[in-house]
Amino acid sequence: MRKADLVASISKKTGVEKVDVIQTLEAFFEEVKGALAQGENVYIRGFGSFVVKKRARKIGRHIKKNIAIEIPEHYIPAFKPAKVFVEQVKDNVKVLPEDGQQ
Repeated sequence: MRKADLVASISKKTGVEKVDVIQTLEAFFEEVKGALAQGENVYIRGFGSFVVKKRARKIGRHIKKNIAIEIPEHYIPAFKPAKVFVEQVKDNVKVLPEDGQQ
């Protein structure tokens, strides 16, 4: 599902115009990004948490030059789904075997 599909689905279910849904969704995204940029986590009960994770300093390798490089410690955004959300997905998603046959 892409953002356009999400907007269309929300608009259809709520009766709110697509333009208004897009503006609301974009405002939500901006608020989450802004909070994470300030080091603040965002918790949404029953859905999950948008958190900032710290990655430790490590040694990496520049493959083309075959030299070791230091990757400094840095912070990345991450999403941790709520337990209820995880259980709902586990109970409802049916994955086909790797060969594509049932």
